[in-house]
Amino acid sequence: MPKFFCSILCSFRRDERGTTTILSLFLVLIASILSGLAIDFNNGMARQTRMKAATESVAHAALYNRELNSQSYALAQAMDVAAKVLPTDIHGDALKTSDIDFGTWDPVTETFKIEESSRDAVRVVATRSGARGNAVSTFLLKIIGFDAFDLERYTVYETFIPTCFREGFVAEDVINVTSSNTYKSYFCLHSNTYVSVNSYNVFEAGSIVSMPDTDQLVLPSDGFETNEGLEQALREGGYQIRILDRIDEISEGVGDSTSPYYRSYISNSTPVSVDRQQKLDDTVFLPGRIYEINCTSSGQSAKIHAATKLSKVVIRTNCNLALGENVSLEDAVIINSNTAEKSVTGASGVRLGRDDSCAVGGDAQIVTYGGVEFPQYLSMYGGQIIAQGNVQFSSDANGIEGASIISGGTISGTTDMVMAFCNTAGMENNFNAQYFRIAQSEALSVSD
Repeated sequence: MPKFFCSILCSFRRDERGTTTILSLFLVLIASILSGLAIDFNNGMARQTRMKAATESVAHAALYNRELNSQSYALAQAMDVAAKVLPTDIHGDALKTSDIDFGTWDPVTETFKIEESSRDAVRVVATRSGARGNAVSTFLLKIIGFDAFDLERYTVYETFIPTCFREGFVAEDVINVTSSNTYKSYFCLHSNTYVSVNSYNVFEAGSIVSMPDTDQLVLPSDGFETNEGLEQALREGGYQIRILDRIDEISEGVGDSTSPYYRSYISNSTPVSVDRQQKLDDTVFLPGRIYEINCTSSGQSAKIHAATKLSKVVIRTNCNLALGENVSLEDAVIINSNTAEKSVTGASGVRLGRDDSCAVGGDAQIVTYGGVEFPQYLSMYGGQIIAQGNVQFSSDANGIEGASIISGGTISGTTDMVMAFCNTAGMENNFNAQYFRIAQSEALSVSD
């Protein structure tokens, strides 16, 4: 090679001018990729978060509307929500009716099983993918051939009944209990205002005393010292007492054989009218029927005769209803539309429910638009009282095998009560309103 050309080539090889431009191109490419990762992944995660919120909203709407309605109605309401939270003009067919399944949830195995007739749980899946034509497009990542994200999100919602509504005292206003009472493990006192206790009460391990602000708890001067276990039982929280909004439906439903509130022990849904002034005892209230006791004014009253056993009956009345001494209810419901402060009262020894060691059946419910008052020796064995007004009972109340009292006013109890938890056994027919919670909510995949 001529010396002249060798000199030129060697000089070119040693010349470092222009290398910055090449390096800059590599740096720009790297910066673009990093920016793409940041921008596009953030966009993908934002869409994922949107889908999470959407599936949770739609699942709640589906299960909430399924509680007392048909599946088709619940699905329609859920899809109305879906149209608002995942509009198709932005997200395409991210959530279709076929993406909503009713079923059951097993919290132990964390598995969902599809059962179309179920009202217990629902699963909702939202999808943005190439297969649906709505994948989440990228911006800068297109430079390296990454054109879109496939995103999928699902949520499982389940129904539940809070412990306090299954067995315990629940009041919108104050719960006021005095002295020498025993609350067994898992029994619950909940007020949406505050709880007031006196001295010498025992709260066994696992019992619950809850209110929105435990600083509002009212104690005697000796405080926790004379209320064994109370400090450990305290919880903070509030509830919407949904069952109080269901009294109209319950009143109508116990007479409608298609209603979930209808009692299986009623063999004839045609109501039997009863004269309030006659002797109301076992000879009047025969099993398998619905009885109506009507008063012409809210001040009139009717009385169930002493020692009457109400079994496999439903009684609807608008009178001030008095239960005589030692009246018992087993597989029985009393519905009272009277709004008086003492719309249902009782003499000593009234028993709600069968004393059967928490066996299935034998339960009893009293539901009233007014208030309830019972004197000494009220017993509850799978018994439930739901009152829009106040509930008051005196000494020696015994709920050792299942008691639920729910009040839109106050609950007041005096001394020597023993209240325990039956784990809802024998209380299967209690009137309840479901509550809803997320059982599982996860992203299924993020792919190209």
